[in-house]
Amino acid sequence: MDTPPEVIAALPATLDGFAPVSLAEMQDVKLLDRLDTKFTFRQDQLPALLREMAAHYRLLEINGARTHRYETLYFDTDGLDLYARHHSGKYSRYKIRYRRYVESGVCFFEVKTKNNKGRTVKHRIERPAIPANLTRDEAALLERETPLKVGAFKPVMWVHFTRLTFVSKTAPERLTLDLDLSYQSESLQAGFPRLAIAEVKQDKLSSASPFVRMMRARRIWQGSMSKYCFGIINLYPHVKMNRFKERMKQLKLVAA
Repeated sequence: MDTPPEVIAALPATLDGFAPVSLAEMQDVKLLDRLDTKFTFRQDQLPALLREMAAHYRLLEINGARTHRYETLYFDTDGLDLYARHHSGKYSRYKIRYRRYVESGVCFFEVKTKNNKGRTVKHRIERPAIPANLTRDEAALLERETPLKVGAFKPVMWVHFTRLTFVSKTAPERLTLDLDLSYQSESLQAGFPRLAIAEVKQDKLSSASPFVRMMRARRIWQGSMSKYCFGIINLYPHVKMNRFKERMKQLKLVAA
């Protein structure tokens, strides 16, 4: 699935307006322990939004590239127990995944936890590639940082998207914009080429974020569903989704 042509045509000019930030400079704002604020909107709103953002954010640039492709392999149990915890609203919630940065080839195994205070904490180790199953080092990280047992987990879903990563010029804030979202399981696939997902990552929530103000000015209200849960619902139609039904309707309308 590709970004709509009109968005592609507008992206180079709007991205040229951003001062670059290097991967080395990004180390100061890794924010592996953070609070997240999400927004979802149509990609055709991007050009005007990016022009306004350029005064407030720098854009990650690696070897001249400003858009970066991500490949992610998620793990869950046969009964999709991690998804079920999200659906039921239980804490702590976990995501277990490998993520590869396509252009650089760098790959991590990651365990993400969201606690009952809304904080997201991520633990990760670098790996040479994405394997088919969890290995000894991954098992050690999983069992050290969570109460989960590695033997219960298997690959359930691939997720692909293109990301723009921004850093605030004035505050410890990162912002990601994810485009070209697509999913694949063993038997099904789904794509959402017109959907844009924004995530503001802060150490402490602050409504002073320029991007949050831009969203409010456009009447794009805070709220989303995790890419993981959205993908599971689209690839595993038997799962329980009562809690997400209204949000699914909204996302489908935005993505249409």
